[in-house]
Amino acid sequence: MSEKPLAICLVSGGLDSCVCAAIARKECGELAFLHVNYGQRTQKRELRAFGEIADFYNVERRLVADIGYLSDIGGSALTDSRYDVPEGKLDQEEIPITYVPFRNTHIIAIAVSWAEVIGAERIYIGATEVDSSGYPDCRKDYFEAYNRLIMEGTRPETSIRVVTPLIDMTKREVVETGVALEAPLHMTWSCYQDETRACGVCDSCLLRLRGFREAGLRDPIPYKNDLEDNR
Repeated sequence: MSEKPLAICLVSGGLDSCVCAAIARKECGELAFLHVNYGQRTQKRELRAFGEIADFYNVERRLVADIGYLSDIGGSALTDSRYDVPEGKLDQEEIPITYVPFRNTHIIAIAVSWAEVIGAERIYIGATEVDSSGYPDCRKDYFEAYNRLIMEGTRPETSIRVVTPLIDMTKREVVETGVALEAPLHMTWSCYQDETRACGVCDSCLLRLRGFREAGLRDPIPYKNDLEDNR
């Protein structure tokens, strides 16, 4: 592998993916950004965040892929309107209904295909296992298995691996790392159900707010209930 490889960074537009992109910028030479629309409730807002973050880092290679069939499959509150997005429920033991079945497998597969074509050696994804919603496709074991799959399913001369720099970080550490790297956290969007002002009560908002609060910082994005007591 080269000293400063070309890397693909999966950028949803959220806090974690933005900080992951900042780390990739520091560790790699050229970056390519991949964003995937999968029929999520906040698809337009996430795509806007992706574009703004890509502009911030002057990334020219961009791919926006569409796998809207995940919405047709359903089974998740993020893609299926028959389910309500849970509010005010952190630290639950069961896998929440916001889990999109096997989503990361679809997304990383796109990244691997693109990586083979453009010669990228790394695929960065901002998954966290320590301080997350407990999704099964965000665990270390999952990514280790995926890297084995890449070895089996690509050309013999291909060298591609999934990199997860945030996997052991708490949300506080993610925020602190982003600040230290001067990542554009104000451009990110994490809310599961609103595209104008973040709801502040879904899992993703609550985890994000807790991270900023524990870091002693104010979250720079707008929330519906914008009272200091709720920050």
